[in-house]
Amino acid sequence: MAPLKGQEELLRIIRTISAGNYCDEILNLTGPDCSPEIQELAEAVGLMMVKIEAREARLEQLLAKIRRDTVNTVTAVVHALGARDSYSEGHGERVGVYARRLAQRAGLSNGEVERIRIAGTLHDIGKIGFSDQIFSSEDVPLSHDMIEEIHKHPEWGRDILQNLDFLGPALEYVYAHHEHIDGKGYPRGLKGTDIPLGARIISVADYFDAMTTDRSYQKGKTVDEAVEILRSLAGSTLDADLVEAFILEVEINGLANGKPRRKD
Repeated sequence: MAPLKGQEELLRIIRTISAGNYCDEILNLTGPDCSPEIQELAEAVGLMMVKIEAREARLEQLLAKIRRDTVNTVTAVVHALGARDSYSEGHGERVGVYARRLAQRAGLSNGEVERIRIAGTLHDIGKIGFSDQIFSSEDVPLSHDMIEEIHKHPEWGRDILQNLDFLGPALEYVYAHHEHIDGKGYPRGLKGTDIPLGARIISVADYFDAMTTDRSYQKGKTVDEAVEILRSLAGSTLDADLVEAFILEVEINGLANGKPRRKD
């Protein structure tokens, strides 16, 4: 028996669709140029493809909601730090805002910008594991053991978040946000471009917000003072190009709280 007109093309398209590559080529087989049998099969496959696409879209919306809810829940844990350390309240959100803006200025994709924003917001979540001694030591010298404990918070943060697979590279950004360009940071002593770009971005944002935030024992620095310090750290602690991009961003669009960059 001779093959029906369009049969080979139909089989090719079905194989393409079954591989997950949906295409509109199936519509070409629903016209009068093909035999009635092929038209009927093509229409059935086309309808099935539309239904599968709709189900996948609904599933993706559900997964996106689950991801948002999970991040919101973890962010609530970050807020809990404020009960132990007033400085921490709002710090994560501001770093997330600054990191997002710097990532956008660096020309990164929307998906990467969002990962960096989330990592910036959650970068200090490991501090939830600090002892009470750390939170009550603002006006006393830090002991060797206390410094060792502080240096562990990036690793603790990564461990807390590691089962959230959808965060992807953001886990590494949390883990590496205290690494320094000259290799003298922690916890691994990474150097230069071995430090992920997302972590380098968060580091600049973290330094700036830490310097410009009031603490119980120290008034926050002015923007001009903070900019001067950022530039002094460029090339050693911080990525020099990112420092200049961040300064430009603050000059143009103001602070994370929406206030314009004032003349100090």
